[in-house]
Amino acid sequence: MVESRREPPVKQQWREAFYFGKTTLFHADCFDWIERQKDNSIHAVVTDPPYGLHEYTPEQQAKLRTGKGGVWRIPPSFDGHVRSPLPRFTTLTPEQLESVHAFFFLWAHLLLPKLVPGAHAVVASNPLLSYIVSGSLADAGLERRGEIIRLTMTMRGGDRPKAAHDEFPEISVMPRSMWEPWVVYRKPIDGRVQDNLRKWGTGGFRRPSRDKPFGDIIASAPTRANERRLAPHPSLKPQAFLRQLVRAVLPLGKGTILDPFAGAGSTLAAAEAVGYESIGVERDEYFFDMACEAIPKLAQFSPNGNHER
Repeated sequence: MVESRREPPVKQQWREAFYFGKTTLFHADCFDWIERQKDNSIHAVVTDPPYGLHEYTPEQQAKLRTGKGGVWRIPPSFDGHVRSPLPRFTTLTPEQLESVHAFFFLWAHLLLPKLVPGAHAVVASNPLLSYIVSGSLADAGLERRGEIIRLTMTMRGGDRPKAAHDEFPEISVMPRSMWEPWVVYRKPIDGRVQDNLRKWGTGGFRRPSRDKPFGDIIASAPTRANERRLAPHPSLKPQAFLRQLVRAVLPLGKGTILDPFAGAGSTLAAAEAVGYESIGVERDEYFFDMACEAIPKLAQFSPNGNHER
């Protein structure tokens, strides 16, 4: 029996599902939702989950929205630009880190039978916690297939010692983070890869073109203000990055992508933009409402003038 370390279900009134194009968004607890799905029904997962869990509890979300206290910090402003809040992952206790492992292990354990053989799960993380998330998915029975690196300048790390900036002006307490790991896992395939592709349509990644393989490093600028205005979620990832990733996870361009931690719906919008079917699940009512408004706008957003279907 798998022991649950997630929060007990909250009694609440769930909203009606939201539909747009080939996208469906459910207001639900993703653990409960996943348990109700048919086995072998999901062809890929792309998700940016709550990295440390603690920052997305109702208490911490209330503090984020009021801008007062909690684990969320406001990084310095530069050139008059106000930065988005960032969670303090270094504040997690050993017990909270153990809970992170248990949370993702349970999630992956429930998810595994719902994936078709060869389905990939690509999960955003960060350099401080990716080893825990990665270990949890492996322990649950998924196969590690590497990492996709989002090259981007973040606001994490690089600071001088607290309250001793002048004394140690040439010191960074930890490296400035200039990349973001997205761990890549796969459900074991059914026979050979070619057999799995024929039967299930999964097992590999779709190439950008016949002559160019899909690579594990994607250069990505931070999400710009004009995109954030469409979906003011604290951890919104840019469409220019997500559309490349989402397009790749369905090797034959067919199937259903799941984002069980949908947030503002950016993954679903990316799937809609490249013509894929997608399903999202979001528990937080505030973010669910945000996603209903944001998905159509993000799907039509042009980060660089065009995108490849």
